[in-house]
Amino acid sequence: MDFKKFLPWIIAAVLIIGLYSWASGIYNTAVTLEQNVKESWGNVNTSYQRRNDLIPNIVSTVKGYAEHEKSTLTAVIEARAKATSVTIDPANVTPEQLAAFNSAQSGVTSSLSKLLVSVEQYPNLKANQNFLDLQAELAGTENRIAVARKDFNAAVGEYNLSVRTFPNNI
Repeated sequence: MDFKKFLPWIIAAVLIIGLYSWASGIYNTAVTLEQNVKESWGNVNTSYQRRNDLIPNIVSTVKGYAEHEKSTLTAVIEARAKATSVTIDPANVTPEQLAAFNSAQSGVTSSLSKLLVSVEQYPNLKANQNFLDLQAELAGTENRIAVARKDFNAAVGEYNLSVRTFPNNI
């Protein structure tokens, strides 16, 4: 058997397999990182949804004590409605969509801050266990939001680095 006769075919096969492995590795890494971005964004949305779910409970608890704070309560409810109407698909996100989403979430944060400041005027409410529990839940949720946003930013940074560096950017 003449080994030299098959040597070009063996070299070609090794090169083809090597190139295929290299290209599929790059593609699979990009897909994995993209999925990490989507999962991280889902965690951000989950945290914001948790906060939005707490708002009606806080509003109803405060409503019983602070009847004349209707404008503040209304502002919180309206900010929540606006925030829940803004959604983002992480696969097709634009800077404008992200700005609108952040603006809506900032409105919720601002309204909630005003509500919690107005609560300071009601000592009975501040001592109400229901309200204290809700306030603790809200503080925990705000921490979750911060962590989820940090994780999302890290996932996006890793994905962007991968798809923008050579040879992945080819």
